[in-house]
Parts: sequence; structure tokens; C-alpha cells
Amino acid sequence: MSKRDIGQELLKGVREIKAHKAGKKKLRTHTLKEPSPPQVIRAKLKLSQSAFAGLMGVSLRTVQDWEQGRRKPSGPAAALLRIAEQKPKIFTELS
Repeated sequence: MSKRDIGQELLKGVREIKAHKAGKKKLRTHTLKEPSPPQVIRAKLKLSQSAFAGLMGVSLRTVQDWEQGRRKPSGPAAALLRIAEQKPKIFTELS
């Protein structure tokens, strides 16, 4: 296993940012797509609202609000939904 030189990695990152600000370098970016609606993901996983809420770490009421359009998942919840959609086997192994 090779040793990482965190200091050198940080310096390289700072230099890349400076080059980008000076217009000399284009930084790589990633755009994450919005996950499907929670009810679609839950249906694909064949989970009840209660079981889905437990895996997501949110209340049953929150899942119901998402599915009724009263609230929209954001931040960590949206990230977990993306994982549940793209890697359902890993997500269901959490239980």
C-alpha cells in the first residue's frame, strides 16, 4: 500500500484552483441527477412506507409528506434516495 502525501495533494489542489481562477485550467465537475420520486423508489424496493422510513432514518410522516408532495427530500435524504435508486441491493442490505 502506498503512502499518501496529504500535504502535496492539498498544494496541488490549491494550484489547480489558482489556475482555474486565472482562466488557465478547467476544473472537472459532476452534475448529480435528481432521484426519482420517493414513492417510485420505494415501490421498486417493495417496501412499506414504514420500512422505507426506517431505512431512510426519517419518520413515517416524513415519507408520507414526500409522497403526497407536501415536502421535498433535500440534502442527505436526497443522497440516500439516489443510493437507493442506483444501488438498491446495497441500500436494502442496511436493514
